[in-house]
Amino acid sequence: MSGNDRQRACRAKLRNGASALSLAVLVLASAGPALAKGKITSFDVPDSTNTFAKSIASDGSIVGYYEGADGSDQGFLRAPDGAISTFNPKGSHGTMPAGINGTGAIAGSYYDAHSNLHGFVRSAGGKIKRFDPAGSIETQAQAIGDGGSIAGFYLDTSLVEHGFVRGADGSIVSFDPTGSTGTEANAINANGDVTGYYADSSGSVHGFLRTADGTIASFDVEGTTQTFPFGINAKDDIVGFYVNGGTVSGFVRSAAGTITGFDPQGSFATEAYAINDSGKITGFYEDSTQVRGFVGSPKTGFKSIDPPKSSDTEAFSINDEGAVAGFYSDKTGTHTHGFIRTP
Repeated sequence: MSGNDRQRACRAKLRNGASALSLAVLVLASAGPALAKGKITSFDVPDSTNTFAKSIASDGSIVGYYEGADGSDQGFLRAPDGAISTFNPKGSHGTMPAGINGTGAIAGSYYDAHSNLHGFVRSAGGKIKRFDPAGSIETQAQAIGDGGSIAGFYLDTSLVEHGFVRGADGSIVSFDPTGSTGTEANAINANGDVTGYYADSSGSVHGFLRTADGTIASFDVEGTTQTFPFGINAKDDIVGFYVNGGTVSGFVRSAAGTITGFDPQGSFATEAYAINDSGKITGFYEDSTQVRGFVGSPKTGFKSIDPPKSSDTEAFSINDEGAVAGFYSDKTGTHTHGFIRTP
């Protein structure tokens, strides 16, 4: 199973049958998804069958993974000038970089020969360190902040997921919100603040914000069944999506705690994954014909991102310059390509 498939399966597992208790204010908004006018550049790792761009740094460097001729996932780094280099931790049988920070450090996960996941961090100079929290049988590193701290989650021997933060010095702290029966940390900002979600004993799924001092605050979109945060900026604004019955919509939570739900016009399923310090959000939505990327905010409106000849576009990352990275399937439906969209 590829890293992208695994994330989707995990989200589907947590969505099933859960309900949420509101702790915040919901303000509904909608906006029309006009076609974005920015420049879109498609790219592929040489000799790849599929390319998945996952994260973009402030200088435009992009990391992700690609499928090689043998079908395994391998890591890549695309420099701002378009040059692409590839890498894998020692012993990897499948590499899935998840994030890059402003200094060029990369974090992600890899499969060993026994199909177990481990975390890794790659310095800007190319040195790779592998790691696992104590008691982990499977580790998934999700994001790396500009300070070098990494957020993610791991599975213990009782098959329970816990969040973790790995400091720049290599120290690892695991955590769980009170009442959690399974925690996934998905994003971390330059201050070391972390967001993600957890399930409780009733099957409800809640969002959380964990500040660098270890304080954890839970939150939910009012009147919904599940809340899934995936992105955080330096101001502690958080984005993600929520599930209400069979409806999936995006949300943004301000640092003050106000939650605004949104859907681009024509969407019947919206997922938000990243927010920059200017409040621009990116993600993707599904309309009656295909999946489309988007960029914007509830206040300014949303614009669609559709690379030429695309049939399914998924945007996952945005930097403070407004550049968006992600991937798309072409019209044949047989190949996936990376893209960068600049304003």
